[in-house]
Amino acid sequence: MSTQPLPLEGITVVAVEQAVAAPFATRQLADLGARVVKIERPDGGDFARGYDTAAGGLASHFVWCNRGKESVAVDLKDPRGLALVRRLVAGADVFVQNLAQGAAARLGLDAATLCAAHPRLIAVDVSGYGPGGPYADKRAYDMLVQCEAGLVSVTGTPDQPVKSGVPAADIAAGMYAYTGVLAALVRRGTTGRGGPVEVSLLDALAEWMGHPLHHVMHGGTAPARTGLAHAVIAPYDAYPTADGSLVLLSVQNDREWRRLAERVLERPELAEDPGFATNTARVAGRGRTDEAVAAALAPLDAAEALARLEAAGIACARLNTVADLAEHPQLAARDRWRSVDSPVGSLRALLPPVTFPDGPEPRMGRVPALGEDTAKVLGELGVAEDELRELRERGVVA
Repeated sequence: MSTQPLPLEGITVVAVEQAVAAPFATRQLADLGARVVKIERPDGGDFARGYDTAAGGLASHFVWCNRGKESVAVDLKDPRGLALVRRLVAGADVFVQNLAQGAAARLGLDAATLCAAHPRLIAVDVSGYGPGGPYADKRAYDMLVQCEAGLVSVTGTPDQPVKSGVPAADIAAGMYAYTGVLAALVRRGTTGRGGPVEVSLLDALAEWMGHPLHHVMHGGTAPARTGLAHAVIAPYDAYPTADGSLVLLSVQNDREWRRLAERVLERPELAEDPGFATNTARVAGRGRTDEAVAAALAPLDAAEALARLEAAGIACARLNTVADLAEHPQLAARDRWRSVDSPVGSLRALLPPVTFPDGPEPRMGRVPALGEDTAKVLGELGVAEDELRELRERGVVA
């Protein structure tokens, strides 16, 4: 039986958010028990709703980042709509926004303004490049920030740099916004005061670039783009098997190479051969190293290759597709899948990575339709039905 509540029970979050970075942050808060009120435009809402229709008619990005929230559709350009949102913020613990640079300040919804008016409020500004500097007003889509942060320069093959297949800059910023809120809540618990929090996509992804960045700044060279291979370790790559799969393996030291040579390659002489016996030699002769490994794995199907590598104590994995991930036996064995309600019915979703064994499961709430909670939330503010009807007729809310 659960002995503790979810850690954010009783916390109210108001978010003027769009796309991925801020919505991903506030979804984490909702999963852990916070009430998240999502403010959307009446004319279409968060534009991520229109990215695709892959999730049973809903956009996959939106389903991923917005479960467990209440959608309130309000026109912030209308003074009456803006006043309603300010009233919501006055009663909130946390406010998060990722509007275009300068837009929140023009509305009086930037962190500095709100925290001056509400000392206990934690207000988060998520931006592309930060509030100042020559890049402050640049558009900051995920791919652009991946390029500016140098991630693309170290990802791909020798012939072709590539961006990450997931929105790495958005995810990084969302996770730092999430952890920033948690840290600010802890501080408020000891000081009684909230305060502003700033997170930019570039700062977040630059932090993730720490290894190559420090390597270059302190005298090294930038890591070479090596596809699935490792720039300074061999063998460390993907190798084809008889059934058309790819199996990845990594040898971290010369003891592991000896086991690989003896028990998988069945060529024990390579453990002593000066051209293979050390990692330095294997990297210098990477072509020969890869040929020896590939020749041993090519006659085996993927299951046989993985079994032989596991038995030898060699780190290995199958190169899965996204569809394979959806049916991954480890996720199934650990019961990581749940059903989430939505306007199109039940959808599969993974439990969030952070769970609390001594408490209830994360709250994986409904994916809201646009404006689904407008009447309820505004009613809690004291907006009467006739006033709500008028606001709807004038397009202030939806």
